[in-house]
Amino acid sequence: MDKRVTLQVSAAIVVGVLVVITVLRNFLPDRTVTAVTSDGTLALDSTVVGDRPSEPPPPPPSPPLDTAAYDAKLRQLAHVLEPVPMDPVLTETAATSVPIQSIWPVTAAYPNPGAILPFSRIVAYYGNFYSRGMGVLGKYDPDEMLQRLDVEVKTWNAADPSTPVVPAIDYIAATAQLSPGADGKYRFRMPDSHKDKAVELASKIGGIVILEVQPGLADVLGEVRHLEPYLKLPNVHLALDPEFAMIASGRRPGTVVGTMDATTINSVAEYLAATVRDNGLPPKVLVVHRYTRAMVTNADKIVPLPEVQIVMDMDGWGPPSQKIVSYKAYVASEPVQFTGFKLFYRNDFWGGGRMMTPEEILALTPSPSFIQYQ
Repeated sequence: MDKRVTLQVSAAIVVGVLVVITVLRNFLPDRTVTAVTSDGTLALDSTVVGDRPSEPPPPPPSPPLDTAAYDAKLRQLAHVLEPVPMDPVLTETAATSVPIQSIWPVTAAYPNPGAILPFSRIVAYYGNFYSRGMGVLGKYDPDEMLQRLDVEVKTWNAADPSTPVVPAIDYIAATAQLSPGADGKYRFRMPDSHKDKAVELASKIGGIVILEVQPGLADVLGEVRHLEPYLKLPNVHLALDPEFAMIASGRRPGTVVGTMDATTINSVAEYLAATVRDNGLPPKVLVVHRYTRAMVTNADKIVPLPEVQIVMDMDGWGPPSQKIVSYKAYVASEPVQFTGFKLFYRNDFWGGGRMMTPEEILALTPSPSFIQYQ
């Protein structure tokens, strides 16, 4: 065959292959669910491009931490105008018998540069994309949901202009289940496409992602490790929900309130710290939910790290008086590092209640650094 003809045929074949590849990438879904695996998760076709988030280059270095400004901000949150010497005896016996204002701010490791708290306040919308009943993330279409979140962000910025708000998409990445699943762990892992959606939504608003873990009977650290490709991203953080941590009781989620010990929380914090160090990331935020004393045992043994900022979040619902009592009893009186407060668009109104205002919440001691809406 003539060499020119051969070259023309080869070029045509190459062009044809490229066209086929382009068509397939444009029209096939990013992921294909191929089966339900033995542990009850959705199996995604690993041969499809984009199955996991690509690892971005390390973020640029943050300026050094201004420790004087950091300490001053902690005093502001604690409603303390001047530095107060900390009594280690009071800190260790910080039960409800000790005035809350005498134990805040707490002494903890200074964070590495680039930390979100306490200079900013996180305002998060919570939920799951599969469910309209689990929170606002799934109740509204994305555009309306983001508009509603923006209203809350502006409200909090107006209530406390000295603490700019960082918006957050707070997504339940592992949900506790009433059914055991194939592996008997009573939890269901969400598909990567949903976690990707959370990351995409946060990027639209210049915010962060918080991935929630409701472990059921599964190992907590194992569930966290499953999220590693996302936790390597600089804007993805983590939350643990002891209400649905059922290993200690061996019971099914929803039948009793679960519990989580400080040893488990510390192991997760250490894992996050290693992830931060290995990937050159700014500090992670680790949120731990709590609305009863037994939900978190040995809270005084929880250790914040330079790479991990820990928020103890009061996530019970009810009238303002009940929520304030719970906040004081289970969060403020057992100081760890930072505090959070959850608001319910529906449950807080049950029994003639109402949702608390930002001004009322900011008046608490300490003022919460994390606000979650369900």
